[in-house]
Amino acid sequence: MKPLSSRLSASEPSATVAVADRARQLRAAGQDIITLATGDPDFATPPHIVDAAVAAMRAGDTHYPPARGRADLIEAILAKLARENGVHARPGQIVVTPGAKWALFIALAALLDDGDEVLVLDPAWVSYAPMITLNGGRPVRLDLSAEENYRFTADQLRTDVTPRTKAILVNSPNNPTGRVLDGEELAAIAAVALERDLWVISDEIYEHLLYNDRRHMSPATWPDMAGRTIIINGFSKAYAMTGWRLGWLCAPEPVAALAMNLHSQGVTSAASFAMAAGVAALNGSQDCVAEMVAAYDERRRFMVGALNELPGIHCPDPEGAFYLFPRFTATSRSSVEIAEHLLERAGIAAVPGVAFGASGERHLRFTIATSMDELERSVERLSRVAGEL
Repeated sequence: MKPLSSRLSASEPSATVAVADRARQLRAAGQDIITLATGDPDFATPPHIVDAAVAAMRAGDTHYPPARGRADLIEAILAKLARENGVHARPGQIVVTPGAKWALFIALAALLDDGDEVLVLDPAWVSYAPMITLNGGRPVRLDLSAEENYRFTADQLRTDVTPRTKAILVNSPNNPTGRVLDGEELAAIAAVALERDLWVISDEIYEHLLYNDRRHMSPATWPDMAGRTIIINGFSKAYAMTGWRLGWLCAPEPVAALAMNLHSQGVTSAASFAMAAGVAALNGSQDCVAEMVAAYDERRRFMVGALNELPGIHCPDPEGAFYLFPRFTATSRSSVEIAEHLLERAGIAAVPGVAFGASGERHLRFTIATSMDELERSVERLSRVAGEL
C-alpha cells in the first residue's frame, strides 16, 4: 500500500490530551487519580449562557448558520474588542470558530507556505509547534529562563529571526507559566515585527484570568501593529465553556479572508446555538467571570504557599491563567520521569514540563482549575512522595 501522510506521521498527539486520557483509563480501572493535567474549569457554564443556547434550540436555531459567524455574535465580539482591549475592528476581520484551537490553526494556514518559520517563546502551549508543522511551517523555539521569570528582550527575538521568519507567536497570560507580558516586552515584539516585516499571532484566551493587579494588553494596540496582529480568543476559559467549542479570531481582512477559505471547506461553521450562548456571554453580566477568577486566586495562593514548603520544589507565583509550573530542584529525573512517579506513587496526573519545550525540563504543569478539596488532597499526597524525587 502507498505510504500515509508523512506530515501527520511526524506529528504527535497532544501531551495534555494523552495525560488526561491515561488518567481516565486508570480511574475506570478503579484507581483514585487526581487530575491536575487539563485546563478545564471545574465550574458549570453560567446559567444565563446555558439559557440562551436552550432558548435558541427551542426556537429552531439548529440549522446551518453563516460560516463566518452569526451577525449578532460578530457585533458582540467587535464591541468587546473596543470596550475591553481598545481594538477597533470591522466585521470582515472576525471569523467565529469551533474552539480557539481551530482559530489558531486557520490563522497559521493563512500565513504559512512550506518552510516558513514561526518564532515561539518557550515554555509554550503544547499544540503551537505541531500546528505550525502541520501547516508546512517550521517552529523556531526561543528558550526563556525560569531564573529570569521568562522575560525576553528585542535583541533575543532578533537573534532567532531569519529571512524565512513569517510570524512571532505569543501567549499572555502564558500557558504553562502564568506570565503576563509587560509593556517592555510588548514594545520589543512590536519593534522586531515592524523592523523585520513580521506578523504577530497573539493568543489571548486567558486574558481575564489575572492576579495581583496585573493588566492584559494586546499587541494590536501598539502603534502600527493593528495591521499585522492576529488575535486568537474564545469562550472556554473565562466562561467555563470548554465543551461548547466556541472561539474566534480577529485579523487584518486579507488574513481573515484566507482563513475563511479553510474554515468554510473544513468545518463550515461553529454550532448555531453555541453562538447564541456566546452572545449572552459577551453581552451579559461579567460577575460570573469575576467570581471564577476570585476562586482561582484563592487556589493559587494556597497551592503556591503549600508547594514552596515541600522539599525540592520551587513554585513561582503565576501572574495569570490557572496553571502552576513548579520546578523540581533536587532530582536528576526528567520531567517525564517525575510525572510518571507522581502518577504511580501518588495518583496525581500532571503534564511533564518538557512537553512545553526544552526550557520546561524538570518542571511539571499543574492546573488549579479544580476544586480546593482536590488541591488539598494533592498537596497531602505530594508531601508523602516529595522526598523520593
